[in-house]
Amino acid sequence: MPKPDLLEFFDSPSDDAFVIEHISEEFTSVCPKTGHPDFGNVTLRYAPAAVCVELKSLKMYYQSFRNEGIFYEAVTNTIRDHLAASMSPRWLQIITDWKGRGGIKSRIIAQYGEVPAAWARG
Repeated sequence: MPKPDLLEFFDSPSDDAFVIEHISEEFTSVCPKTGHPDFGNVTLRYAPAAVCVELKSLKMYYQSFRNEGIFYEAVTNTIRDHLAASMSPRWLQIITDWKGRGGIKSRIIAQYGEVPAAWARG
């Protein structure tokens, strides 16, 4: 099972609202139906409240999915749920972009909280 206890945090450097984006280009899990490996990118965007996620621990957490038989949708929602519960951010978004298989590529988006109006305008 994925291991949220691997996640570590540090105090946010500012009380002001700001957005952090981390992109992992080496995410791997296993298709529970075929047993074949799934490869994808994970984009984490969040507006911290009190804490920020430490990057080495985030990498180790992502690697805990490596041998997990889990569908794309469950991966995305599990990451969102674990990070939201651990960090209590102002806002959080997880985007998973999966490599194509059988001519189909998938992109899954899961969100916690409401996008602040100023950020929604781009």
